[in-house]
Amino acid sequence: MKIAGIYSFNNGKNVVTSKYADLLQEIKDCISNIDASQCKTKESEEKTMPGEMLYSPVGLNAQFKKRLYSKKWKSVRVACDYPTQYYAQDYQPKRLRTGAFREMDFVKRKLGVEVQFGKYSFMVYNVAAKMTIFKNLSFIDTGIEIVPVKALADEMSSGVSYFEQFVWDLEKRGVSDIDIPVLILGIDV
Repeated sequence: MKIAGIYSFNNGKNVVTSKYADLLQEIKDCISNIDASQCKTKESEEKTMPGEMLYSPVGLNAQFKKRLYSKKWKSVRVACDYPTQYYAQDYQPKRLRTGAFREMDFVKRKLGVEVQFGKYSFMVYNVAAKMTIFKNLSFIDTGIEIVPVKALADEMSSGVSYFEQFVWDLEKRGVSDIDIPVLILGIDV
């Protein structure tokens, strides 16, 4: 695979290249060493492309895990202890969910990395919420978000979001005072 697009959100490119140049190189090496053809294993059941072989998000994620875990990147999972003091006085929940958590795909030395081949809302959530939460919990201070470009998304199941759409939205949203620096990498085969 290759990096086909680079977008710097909240000075992300400068922060990543100055503070985490060695870790960025590990990410670049990981991407360039993934043979995406091994992940074209999902047979489409969609009306618009019946029987076509598509890239499997699960397979692509497994390739990232295999390469980055071998370089001592770790997944970080945080338990969600939901507050109950905000319920209305006369409300009693039937049961609270237990075992809920938030997870960052890869973390190494305060750099958090998310690989997202899902719906658009997950990309925005990763950068605008999850990375801020993990910063507030002192796990990361900077992030990298890896997403497909439109050409790759077109060879995946419908509904997979892509770099170009994500960048447009981030530019129109702007940067908030709670946002952390994030480097967005758009990848293709």
